[in-house]
Amino acid sequence: MPTDVEEAVAVTPARTPVKRTVLMCKPEYFTVVYRINPWMDPALPTDTSLAVTQWQALYDVYIGLGYDVQLIDPIDGLPDMVYAANGGFVIDNIAYGASFTYPQRQPEGPAYMDWFRENGFDVRVPAEINEGEGDFLLVGDTILAGTGFRSDSNSHDELGTIFGREVVTLGLVNPSFYHLDTAIAKLDETNIAYLPSAFDEPSLAILRERYPDAIIATEEDAAILGLNSYSDGYNVVIASRAKDFERQLRERGYNPIGVDLSELLLGGGGVKCCTLELRR
Repeated sequence: MPTDVEEAVAVTPARTPVKRTVLMCKPEYFTVVYRINPWMDPALPTDTSLAVTQWQALYDVYIGLGYDVQLIDPIDGLPDMVYAANGGFVIDNIAYGASFTYPQRQPEGPAYMDWFRENGFDVRVPAEINEGEGDFLLVGDTILAGTGFRSDSNSHDELGTIFGREVVTLGLVNPSFYHLDTAIAKLDETNIAYLPSAFDEPSLAILRERYPDAIIATEEDAAILGLNSYSDGYNVVIASRAKDFERQLRERGYNPIGVDLSELLLGGGGVKCCTLELRR
């Protein structure tokens, strides 16, 4: 008779990493001088050199995993530019540009679109307000698209027209999880993890139907942006303090890798926020 351990091993799927190409921006000008999300408090001190050191550790993890890491030059006066995921959404060499909600971040949109053009992407200038891969996640052939705080739901129609893929609208209701990538983690092309309390009831019904085997994150892990993670299908880079999420990932056959981005959390960002996937 097989033991419980042998049975667990037998049902744990074999996960296969897929090499990723990502865009990052070094936080040379990171600070918190305005408040556009609940995480930000200009009264609290920030340490730019520590932010750079923590970001470098994330960069080094990606290099160690064999990723192709591209860099965009930071711009003085744009402290949130480190959150590269918000700079656009890229599939099949088409880069759908970002159009930010708050004036403090609006210059980032053109800066990222310039980088896309200079690096050979087919750039589509947005007509609608959206904050890139912060609110758009490609899972399989489906684009999960968040709305409620930053990206206008009209951008979802624009997405569908540009990319010719199914777009599933999900409503965010908790201001602390104002971007979709703070409330959902894509683990591979069929699996996700998410925080139920971040969504309205119609969106929860969609998630439960489409992803019945999803990992359900704890409030504690979500509160340190544990879901704001990045996966290659096997290796999942997460907040090092997200211990229950780490446990659940291991049980599902993934390899969680913890990093400390506590300084960048002061601006409301984590692993995924610093990572824009480039799909050629």
